[in-house]
Amino acid sequence: MTASTASPSESTPAPEARTTAGALRGTWEAGLAVFRGVPFAEPPVGALRFAAPQPVRGWAGVRAAEAYGPPPPQAGVLGTDGPADPAADGDWLTVNVWSPDPGPGAGLPVLVWIPGGGYVIGSSALPEFDGGRLAAGGLVVVTLNYRLGLEGFAQIEGAPANRGLLDQLAALRWVHDNVRAFGGDPSRVTVAGQSAGGGSVAALLAMPRAAGLFRRAVAQSVPGTFLTPELAADVAAACAAELGLRPTVADLSTVDPARLPAAGDAVSAKIGRWADRWGPITHRPIPFAPVVDGDVLPATPWQALATGAPTGTAADVDLLVGHTRDEHRLFSLIDGVLGQVTEEQAETALRMLAPGPDGARRHRAAHPAAGPEELYELVNADWLFRMPTLHLARAHAAAGGRTFLYELTWPAPGLGGILGACHGLDVPLVFGNLSSGQPALLIGDTPSPEAEELSARMRTAWTAFATDGDPGWPAHEPGRRLVQLLDAHPAVAPYPEEASRLLWQDHDFAAIPLLGG
Repeated sequence: MTASTASPSESTPAPEARTTAGALRGTWEAGLAVFRGVPFAEPPVGALRFAAPQPVRGWAGVRAAEAYGPPPPQAGVLGTDGPADPAADGDWLTVNVWSPDPGPGAGLPVLVWIPGGGYVIGSSALPEFDGGRLAAGGLVVVTLNYRLGLEGFAQIEGAPANRGLLDQLAALRWVHDNVRAFGGDPSRVTVAGQSAGGGSVAALLAMPRAAGLFRRAVAQSVPGTFLTPELAADVAAACAAELGLRPTVADLSTVDPARLPAAGDAVSAKIGRWADRWGPITHRPIPFAPVVDGDVLPATPWQALATGAPTGTAADVDLLVGHTRDEHRLFSLIDGVLGQVTEEQAETALRMLAPGPDGARRHRAAHPAAGPEELYELVNADWLFRMPTLHLARAHAAAGGRTFLYELTWPAPGLGGILGACHGLDVPLVFGNLSSGQPALLIGDTPSPEAEELSARMRTAWTAFATDGDPGWPAHEPGRRLVQLLDAHPAVAPYPEEASRLLWQDHDFAAIPLLGG
C-alpha cells in the first residue's frame, strides 16, 4: 500500500492512496490529505440485507474519494428529522480519513471516531465530525458510518445480533489493513466515540472479535443501556407489527431500507404502553441498544472488565473516559420539560430509574434541598450516562488498566446558558468545530476566546492520549479517585459527584431484561 507524499500547494496533484481494494484520489484541504466516502464493506442490501458486513470488492483504476458517503437509514426522532434520502444502492458503510502526512512511512497515531445518536441517528458527514482541526495536531483521523435502528441493532430471526457493532469491527479491520497508506500506524489505533459512540467503544472492550484492533479507547458519556436478547426480540416484534410483519429476515427484507425506520419511530412515539414489559427504556425512549447475545457481545462492558476484558488483559487497552456535568439538561429541553418538571414527573423518574428497592427515598435523602427539577435531572443523568461512565472507569482501573477520568464542567454559553455542561458539548470541543451545525446552538455563533482555549486544550489532551496513552493528568486509580475537571480553569480534584457515586456504587448495570410474560 502506498500514498503520494508531495507537500500540498496550488500545483500539487491530488493525494492518492492505494488500499487493499484499489487506489483512491482525495483532496488537499488546509494542508491535510482528505479522503471521503471510502467503502470498508459491501453495501448491506439485497442478499446481504441484515447480514454481517462483507469485505468490499476491489475496483479498477483510481476511485474518487472526494465526497461523503450517504448516511445510513435512520430515525426521525430525538428532535431531528434525520437524513431523509439514503442512497438507493445502500453504500452506507464508508469511512473518511484526514492525514497531515499521507506517506506510508509516517507512522502517525490514529484516532477512529464512532458517531453517536442513540443507536438510531447519526452520520459521519455531519459538520461537527470534520476531522481537520483534530488531525492538524498530528493524528490520522478516521470517521465512520454504521447501521442504525432496525437495520443495525434489532434482534431479528435469521440475522446476527449487533450488526451495527459488526460494522464498526469491519471498519476497524479496514483501518488495521489500510491505514499505513494514509500515514497511520496500525499498532497505535485509538477508538473513540461519544454517547452511543461511547457505548459502542465500551462494547468493543467486551468483544473478543475486537482483540488487537485498537491499543487505546476514548469513551465519552457512556450510556448504560445494554439489552438482553429477550427484551431486544420483544422490541423488534413490536416494530415489525407496525408493518404487519414478523421480526424475521424474510419479512423485513421486503421493506425498503428508507421506509424501515418509520416502524421504529412509531414504536418510540408510544413506547410508554410497553412500560410493564420493557421497564426503564420506556422512560427515556431507547428502543435499540447493543444486545448481550452471548456471541458478538458475550457480556456487558462492566462484567467483561470484572472478569478480564476479552480484548486481552485490561492493562493492554488504555482508557480515557468521562462525562459532562449536566448530561440530561439537553434532553429536558428537547422533551419540553426544562424548567417545568412536576413532582409527579420527578417521582416517576425516581421510581423507574433509581437503583435498589428503596432508591427513590434514598435519592431524596441524599439531596434534601433538591426540588423536582434537580431530582429529575440527577436520576436521569446518573442512570443514563454519568454512573455508567464512572463505573466503566472504576472497573477498568480495578482490572489493572491505565485509566484517565474527566468531567466537563464548562457551561455552554448558547441559548442564554440554560443548558449548562450538557450532553454533546464535548464533541465540538474535541473536534474544534465550534461554529458549524448543531454546535453553534451550544457555543454561540461566534465562539469566545474561552471556548477556543478550552477546545485547544482538549484537542491537545486527546491527541496526547492517542499518541502515548497520557492525556496530561493523573490516572484514576482504586482508592485515589482523581478526575480532570474541564472548565475555563481546569483542575484535578477528587470525583465531584460523590452523592451520586455512593447511591450507585453497588449497581451493576446489567443487561436490561424483559419484564413479565
